[in-house]
Amino acid sequence: MVSVIFPAAGQGKRMGAGFNKVFLKLAGKEIIRHTLRRFSDVPAVGELIVVTGKEDLSHMQTILREEPGLKPWRVVAGGSERQYSVKNGLAAISREADIVLVHDAARPLVSRETIEAVIRAARLSGAAIAAVPEKNTVKIVSGDGVVVRTPDRRTLWAVQTPQGFRRGILLRANERAEEEHFLGTDDASLVERIGTPVHVVRDRYENIKITTPGDLAVAEAFLKEGAK
Repeated sequence: MVSVIFPAAGQGKRMGAGFNKVFLKLAGKEIIRHTLRRFSDVPAVGELIVVTGKEDLSHMQTILREEPGLKPWRVVAGGSERQYSVKNGLAAISREADIVLVHDAARPLVSRETIEAVIRAARLSGAAIAAVPEKNTVKIVSGDGVVVRTPDRRTLWAVQTPQGFRRGILLRANERAEEEHFLGTDDASLVERIGTPVHVVRDRYENIKITTPGDLAVAEAFLKEGAK
């Protein structure tokens, strides 16, 4: 069975809404409802674990009850960092779960094809991430603002979610990170540290993370285009 953890504890300061950005409306309903619907439509997914701030637990449960037909879901309290929130989510998953996906709650446009491709790759190799080729030229810059070098763009990928892992691999990675007081920028960075190769699944550029008001407008446009 596949369990999906959705970190949703951030307050979205760049959005300027004054509350959790996953509660913002997109095409008439909350972002979090769109996101969970995408995963509920995937047969292999068995449960949804939403990790949010303590102050949002009750409101999150109320909103999810308004979305009919979701796979079994739970809402648990998050931590002070995303990594700690994922760890709390791991503690809440079913014993039957052999594959764990971690997906940004504020990425409501992920496709079923991407979700299923990450699940297949995680089952086969143990660890997989959704990503897209980097379109921009990227510079390595020193602390005093001087360009050090320009890496080959062909080797650069912008990492997205979902990220998928065999359950035991993700558990070991989190345990090692805790022991060594390491704080990673994503779940794959923890898995890389225990020596497990992480495979890349090519995603779509439409799978944006809604962070600013402009992102919300772009997501609205993508949804309208997809409905045609």
